[in-house]
Order: sequence, then structure tokens, then C-alpha cells
Amino acid sequence: MKLDRTVWRLAAAALAAAGLGLSSAPTLAQTSAPPAGMPATLAWSAYDVGSGGYNQAVAIGNALKQRYGVNLRVLPGKNDVSRTLPVREGQVQFSANGVGGSYLAQEGVFEFGARAWGPQPIRGLLLNNSDQVLTVVAAKDSGIKTAADLKGKRVAWVIGSPSLNQNITAILAFANLGWDDVKRVDFGGFGAAMDGIINGQADAAFTSSISGKAYQLAKSPRGIVYPTIPHNDKAGWARMNKTAPFFFPFMGAEGADLSADARVESATYPYPILMTYDKQPADTVHAMTKAMVETYPDYKDAAPGNVGWAVERQNFAWVIPFHDGAIRYWKEKGLWKPEHQAHNDKLIARQKVLADAWKSVSAGSHADDKAFEAAWMKARADALTKAGFDVVVSSW
Repeated sequence: MKLDRTVWRLAAAALAAAGLGLSSAPTLAQTSAPPAGMPATLAWSAYDVGSGGYNQAVAIGNALKQRYGVNLRVLPGKNDVSRTLPVREGQVQFSANGVGGSYLAQEGVFEFGARAWGPQPIRGLLLNNSDQVLTVVAAKDSGIKTAADLKGKRVAWVIGSPSLNQNITAILAFANLGWDDVKRVDFGGFGAAMDGIINGQADAAFTSSISGKAYQLAKSPRGIVYPTIPHNDKAGWARMNKTAPFFFPFMGAEGADLSADARVESATYPYPILMTYDKQPADTVHAMTKAMVETYPDYKDAAPGNVGWAVERQNFAWVIPFHDGAIRYWKEKGLWKPEHQAHNDKLIARQKVLADAWKSVSAGSHADDKAFEAAWMKARADALTKAGFDVVVSSW
């Protein structure tokens, strides 16, 4: 008897939220031996229940169970810190994380600039580069057609979400604009910011084109538009990447009012990012990377955006270094080139500069957490500059 998919998805979500193992229903006999080094039970942290990243993790867990008999526990987290902390503490081996929990954690900025954190030795396995875009969207009736048209418009600022606001800062920089050039409207959360556009309180906000809120805006009387970010504007991209080097040019084709026949010239970055720490055993990382590739046909159509995990969509020259175990697998596939290794080595050298600067600041005496943070901001910027690296984020 065929099990209703909706019922199964709800059951799987409940199991994962409780930190239980995920397996497909009905249970099928495993069809292949798991890769060498693969534990019988794996654990990931991911975005919160119901998010795109969480749904993808559930689908991947089902594929691992069917193919290898391996259980995947998914631990949902509501923010960057709650997704990265379990990896740091060894509660999970991997995380389907975002830019905040990977790149910003590596950099030791914003939430990760606090005394309890500092720069983290993040390592990547795979990046999900799907057909969605993560960018600024606007109401169609606002008159905004390009990033430059944001000037003078009401742009959402999400309180307590520095990484989200940094993304908008970067897109404004593309158009040679800053927050002083727009009308900043404060909101308490991402959902409230998108609702603010629908309700006429704001004109633009940052989102994913496949988010539920993007579809709600598209169906509202105001409609949705994606301000174009021209790919041939080299100066604009230089300004943008100086503020947020994780963005890259992309023609969005998935999401609200988007399709293969209705693309938008925009910017995006990977989501989610399958990451871990440098201390994770290389054999485990190699096995996880191999399993993600081998089971791709089984999960690629099982959740929105899963096509982004495809081998041909990987980017080996992004902003976080890859783990040695993952590199070993990509070398076996013939995809890891000398230029990728050179880039990786440079990123690891950057992490060492940050770690040394953090150690120096931590050894000092500071009046309070605010004084510590100020000392870290300065030491971080000075160390990166001295080593010839871009500071990127100088204050927060």
C-alpha cells in the first residue's frame, strides 16, 4: 500500500525535531554497502523545521537509509549559532548551514565575534547551488527595477540579524549606495520584514526566491520584482564582493515569478552549505562526501532545491576551505585542480591569521565584553591587513 507522502513528511519532521533517526517509509532493504568510514548513525544540524534546508536534510536522510541502511539524525537550529554550536561541541558531525554559520563563523564577526566564540576552523564538503537566488526583492509597484533604483526607497532592516543586513549592505554597495541613501525601516524578524512589503510599510527586503514569503508577496496586490544586478558591471561587483565576497553572479530560474523561461540577472550564494570543523576525521568526511554524490539520484527530486547538490554545480573556489577528506574524494573524481588547492591553502592561511589574532586578544585583560569586542575588531583588522588579506567586515 502506498503511504501518503504528506503524512510521511509530517512524521519525518516530527522525528527529526525530536532528534530521532530518519528513515524512509516504508523501510526498504539497503541496496549498497556504505562508503568506508561511514558511521551507522550520522548527525547533522540544519535550519529550523519546515525550512528548505531542513527539508533537504530529511530527503537526504531517507536516501542514506534506503541505499546504505545508515541513519541520519537532524538537529534543527533557529539561528547561525544554534546550528554551528553542535558541530563545535561534537554533538553532530556536520551541518547543513548558511553563510552565517560557515563564512561569518570562520571570520569571527557579528555573533561569532563574542568572547565565547571567535574565528572557527570551518571546513566544507559540498555547496548547494540551486536555481534559486538569495537577493533583495521589491514590490512591483515600487518602481524598483535595478539595484540602483533602491535609492530613496524604504528598505527593511532586520533587528538582531546582522548577517541578513550585511547582505543588503553589499547589494547597496553594488549600486554605490549605502544605508544613508535609502529609508531604513526596522523590523523584528525576516517574516515581519517581508510582511512589511506586502502591507505597504517597506519597498524592499532580502530573501530567497523560493521562500514562502516571496510567493506571498508575488500573490499580493503589490506583486514581486527582483532588482537586476548586471553581471557585466565589474566595478559594481568589486564593491559588492569587498563587502560580501560570498556572493556571485547568477541567473535565477526558480522561485516566485521565476522559471527557466523567466530568469532574472541577479546575485546569490550557496544554501545550504554542508560543513564541519577541521577536527572531523578525514575518513568520515570522505565517506559523507562520497555518499552525497552516490545517493544524489535518490534525493535530487525529493525536496525543492536539492538539484543544487549536483557534482557539476560545485564551486571549489568559494570563501571557506574544503576539508582534507572532501578534497580526497574530489581528487578521486578528477575535479580538484591545482588552482583549487592554491585557493584552499590561502583560505587556511587566513584562518591561521585570525586564530593567532584571537589568541592574542584573549590573553589580554579587558574591562568588559564590550571592551573585548572593540579590542578584537581592531586586532582582527590589523592582523588581516598586515598579512595582505582583505578585512571585509571591520565593525559590527
